[in-house]
Amino acid sequence: MRPTSTPSPTSERRFSGHPVSPGIGIGPVHEAREPALHVSTAKITPAAVAAELERLEAALERSRHQLNKLKHRLATLPEDSQAEIAPLMDMYLHMLSSTRLLRGVRVRIQEGLLCAEAAVQTETEAQAAVIMAQQVTDKAGRLRRADEVRELGRRVVRNLTRQPFRNFANLPMGSILGAESLRPSDAALIQPARFAGIFTAEGGADGHTAVMLRALGLPAVLGAEGTLAGTAPGTIAIIDGDTGEIILNPVLASLEAARRKLAEQTRIKRSLARLQRLPSVTRCGLAVQLQANLELPFELPMIASSGAHGIGLLRSEFIFMNRETLPDEDTQARIYTSIVEAMDGDPVTIRVLDWGSDKEVEALARYQPAVLEPNPALGLRGIRLLLRHQAILETQLAAIIRAGAAGPVRIMLPMVSLAAEVVEARACLQRVWRRLKRRRNILLPDTLPPLGIMVETPASALAAPVLAKYADFFAIGTNDLTMYTLAADRALPAGSKLYDPLEPAVLRLIHLTATFAQAAGIPVSLCGELASRPQAVPLLLGLGIRQLSMHGNAIPRVKQAIRGTTLAACEVLAERALQAESADGVRNILASATAT
Repeated sequence: MRPTSTPSPTSERRFSGHPVSPGIGIGPVHEAREPALHVSTAKITPAAVAAELERLEAALERSRHQLNKLKHRLATLPEDSQAEIAPLMDMYLHMLSSTRLLRGVRVRIQEGLLCAEAAVQTETEAQAAVIMAQQVTDKAGRLRRADEVRELGRRVVRNLTRQPFRNFANLPMGSILGAESLRPSDAALIQPARFAGIFTAEGGADGHTAVMLRALGLPAVLGAEGTLAGTAPGTIAIIDGDTGEIILNPVLASLEAARRKLAEQTRIKRSLARLQRLPSVTRCGLAVQLQANLELPFELPMIASSGAHGIGLLRSEFIFMNRETLPDEDTQARIYTSIVEAMDGDPVTIRVLDWGSDKEVEALARYQPAVLEPNPALGLRGIRLLLRHQAILETQLAAIIRAGAAGPVRIMLPMVSLAAEVVEARACLQRVWRRLKRRRNILLPDTLPPLGIMVETPASALAAPVLAKYADFFAIGTNDLTMYTLAADRALPAGSKLYDPLEPAVLRLIHLTATFAQAAGIPVSLCGELASRPQAVPLLLGLGIRQLSMHGNAIPRVKQAIRGTTLAACEVLAERALQAESADGVRNILASATAT
């Protein structure tokens, strides 16, 4: 967003962006500009092809060396940060191996007679354009994948032409780092001890750059448009990584407020650290199970340090991403087993591939419908698509069963709406189990893992009494449940107020699902974004939820909310919220409960 007013450069100016990493940062702004990249478009002669290919290979080797060096440099960062960033460097290294990108570059040199740098730039832009042209609704995901390709292209071109990279080492200690944009490899170069905070004029809360900045533990805001325009080096700034606000040239009152908030956050952080080993129980003794969502394996150390007791939602899509071919059973089994072993006896719930709609997987492109769906969000996705391609489902089920020999696992089906889908999936599971038991030299658990479902459509919530006959457990996914209930996408501007999980209609479906699950005697958890909101936790307990799964960073605050309430208070709160007329009404109820 642009500033709320247009004062003189020396008066206080306020901007807003995407909050990425929490905390308050105060210091002078210093911008890290990226040197301009110049690429020759000169053609080469056929006789020069071999020399250009040699130049390309040398630049690729330098690029690999730099990425490996970045990985080694991570040893100076906190342990959690190392675990966040290193696997992303591995992904870039994989893309610099024998992939379609490099094959295309070599063809442009050999057949198009382009010099190596022009070939790299042309091919990366061509492949980025193909990604952006794909008919999927996840625009943010397409942008992220296209930027990954461009990022590698820029690195190789700089190494081909010996043009300099961005440098952060010459910026003053204690600065607020400002930049038009930051790429993941840029973020990997940042030494967190040097800076008080980070902001960019471009970028969003999703993607690898945001993940890396969160790992650094510095207050960070991305996409604060206009912040660098007319901002002189050394301008004092306040950055709020909780709200996304940036204040340039703050007046004394703003500075004092920021310092008070910084001191309070430091106190709270110390208090939350002491909660890690305390039980997650209400003041009246009700135990609530707190688990973590896992998007990528590098989040495991964060989960271990958060106090989570298991993984309530392992999104298995990462195994299928950035591949030209599908991972086989052995590959998947190794990955699942390593995660189960890392959890050391705590349960792991693995959601099978949630594929289709806006969740595109390159290796599965040939399995997509020949004719593009007019409304993918209401078409073939999740279990609907997997049951049409049962060989893919059965391979994954076999791998998950094998991982169950290393510790307790559960299998979860996405986007279930009908009981028939659960019945058919269970038949697949039984078939795979019988087949595995006939094989030798593989370890298997004593019994089949439990098979449960995601409740993320109004149909599955309303049909919960029937679904409970065939499912061993429920997991409510409030992100999609909100979208399908309110016919509103998460990507809509916040100001539209159309997408809101606190809408009473959504809360009633959560309450119905929990009530039906309790009547059927099966566990029910909630693993959507709503689970990570401490203010909403008493409401969820009052609605009947006893198990929550969320990002590991949210667990200490959620535990604090649980330990500060009673079941009786939660049930009164839920009763009032279910009678509210709007999400704003629910928010007012939650705010008044917090105030008292």
